[in-house]
Amino acid sequence: MKAVVWREPLPAADPRALVDAEIPSPAAPGGHDLLVRVEAVSVNPIDTKMRVQAHAGERILGWDAAGVVEAIGDAVTLFRPGDEVYYAGSIARSGSYAQKQLVDERIVGRKPKSLDFAQAAALPLTTLTAYESIVDRLKVPVGRSLLVIGGAGGVGSMAIQIGTRLGIKVIATASRPESTRWCRELGAAHVVDHAKPLREGLHAGGLEYVDYILNCADTDHYWAEMNEVIAPQGGICSIVANVKPLDVQALRAKCAWFAWESMFARSTWKTPDIVEQHRLLCRVAGWIDTGELRGTMKEQIRPINAANLRAAHQKIESRTTIGKIALGGW
Repeated sequence: MKAVVWREPLPAADPRALVDAEIPSPAAPGGHDLLVRVEAVSVNPIDTKMRVQAHAGERILGWDAAGVVEAIGDAVTLFRPGDEVYYAGSIARSGSYAQKQLVDERIVGRKPKSLDFAQAAALPLTTLTAYESIVDRLKVPVGRSLLVIGGAGGVGSMAIQIGTRLGIKVIATASRPESTRWCRELGAAHVVDHAKPLREGLHAGGLEYVDYILNCADTDHYWAEMNEVIAPQGGICSIVANVKPLDVQALRAKCAWFAWESMFARSTWKTPDIVEQHRLLCRVAGWIDTGELRGTMKEQIRPINAANLRAAHQKIESRTTIGKIALGGW
């Protein structure tokens, strides 16, 4: 089968960073595995971060895909061959930059019927991350306020929509006119310019504090500001690893708390509730098909090959993208 492989940590502009290859197809699926024919993929920051890490041997990156089930393992109960699916896969397994992939059915959802494969491939990782952050980590009640830092990115775009769908007042941050418009279109009640102090922007929207914060941008940079604007007994969740030590004592006076979100935790550790990711993706597919949520793909590149994936990586690394970039067709 065709695949795009990663062999050494290099800048995305280097032709050797991602390389076209012909490799053996996966073995027949067993247990809970599905063998999926990949029709489209999308690119996330995790793809670019993994690409520059030191490693040994050859590996396939990619953690967002949509395709068709070709075969199923003997323990599979949720899908049949021919089903159209979408998923974010597992960081512990071979990725989606390949024509065929093995993936656990319990982290796979039924593709939204109203979206094509590329549009669907843009959703899984960001949807899971946003939903888990809001519902599983922060447990934000209806009617409370949620500040989404980095509202125009992939996760932020879904967090605005999911939070609004769940009855939460979502305030997003953005800095450019086009990203501000995008956040408003997705349902943000107020947009704060993150090029300026967060407190200043919140005051302009009539808020002194926010009940909850989801940081999708830069934990180190915003740590002091988040501590400043979080409400007493509020909660902060981040999806971005810190580089410097975090002063968690700063939260103590407000009795506020901090949590990490990693949507790969369930698949990596095979947690007892791993099937929740299947249920979540199917629920969101329903919301998409009824028009309660919208897709976040802003650009599609064809076909799926090394040159186009390198170009997509460069765009992600520019940190100026809005929504998601997807690639379709081999």
